Amino acid sequence: MSRERINAICAQFPGAECSDPWGGGHDAWKVGGKMFACIGAITPGVSVKTPDVETAQMLIEQGAAARAPYFHKSWILVPFEAEAEELEHRLRMSYELVRSKLPKKVQAGLGA
Repeated sequence: MSRERINAICAQFPGAECSDPWGGGHDAWKVGGKMFACIGAITPGVSVKTPDVETAQMLIEQGAAARAPYFHKSWILVPFEAEAEELEHRLRMSYELVRSKLPKKVQAGLGA
């Protein structure tokens, strides 16, 4: 998987927007102003949110992901070499997790 393919997947999520908040070539994907995925300028993977620290730790122990540098312990770094289905699943789960915590009014304005 590549940066371009990950960006194409994220762009399909309702209300998703990409920015480079720190400069230097980061792709930070947000919904309702809250980040759900981030591709670093040089890190070969995408950082995504998991439901909790335990889930993140389990995925790290299984070798499916690594600790996402600079993020909370509930975030993981999924390498570009991961299976396409797994990577798409992690992106969608992170998006849905972040979206579900937005105020109902904001969620309603994002579409289906």
